[in-house]
Amino acid sequence: MVSRRSLLAAFAAAGLVAATALSPSASRAQDRFIVMSSTTSTEQSGLFTQLLPVFTKASGIAVRVVALGTGQALDTGRRGDADIVFVHDQVAEEKFVAEGHGLPRRAVMYNDFVLIGPKADAAGTRGKDIAAALQRLAAKGAAFVSRGDKSGTHAAELRYWKLAGIDMAAAKPAGYRECGCGMGPALNIASSAGAYVLADRGTWLSFKNRGNLEVLVEGDKRLFNQYGVMVVNPARHPHVKKDLAQAFLDWIVSPAGQGAIAAYKIGGEQLFFPNAAQ
Repeated sequence: MVSRRSLLAAFAAAGLVAATALSPSASRAQDRFIVMSSTTSTEQSGLFTQLLPVFTKASGIAVRVVALGTGQALDTGRRGDADIVFVHDQVAEEKFVAEGHGLPRRAVMYNDFVLIGPKADAAGTRGKDIAAALQRLAAKGAAFVSRGDKSGTHAAELRYWKLAGIDMAAAKPAGYRECGCGMGPALNIASSAGAYVLADRGTWLSFKNRGNLEVLVEGDKRLFNQYGVMVVNPARHPHVKKDLAQAFLDWIVSPAGQGAIAAYKIGGEQLFFPNAAQ
């Protein structure tokens, strides 16, 4: 179990926390930071590299990101080891709030999941039907890399296997392999092995090591991928920096924050679509 103290020690070791004798004003400025547990997709897609400096410049509040799978990110919030959680599994997020771990959830943005695989597509998955594609993968015993990390992407993947009529609890398809890793490493494994993998579009667009991989399945409305944000409940964890975390939430759903999300593009293609107003 990673404690908040351990997280901050790790930040210090990385040079993110100043070590000694600061002036009172510098010390006060240093205190104006929050810890955000978020998904690997928001971090590995490069979104935060653009987004967080804009927020910090506007607010004077720094954001220190702990990038994990959504399940682990929510667990970090449950332990009080983060001030705010920014993830993409709405069912799990609503449970987090209902159990009293978080203040009300706000929708922030969306993109979609895509099935990635070898250009030759020997399993014949290409199209717009994710359930049919997974049925073909299972029938062929094709190599498939699952994140297997209780992330939002992993949770979505399991839902799609269920839609395909495949009981993963009873028996996994012959070519199915779990890496227990983030989105970037899973894509690297798929690239090296010529395997199929479910990815969020944002991380795929920013991924450089594509090899022989390409998008094979997209456009199925069931591949919709919503992101939400929640301040960790200070009633459970009094040390949570509620006001600073709320300032980030208010900014990310404001026209300024939503505009910063929409402005993030790679090769002219938008990675995330703001929808806080909906």
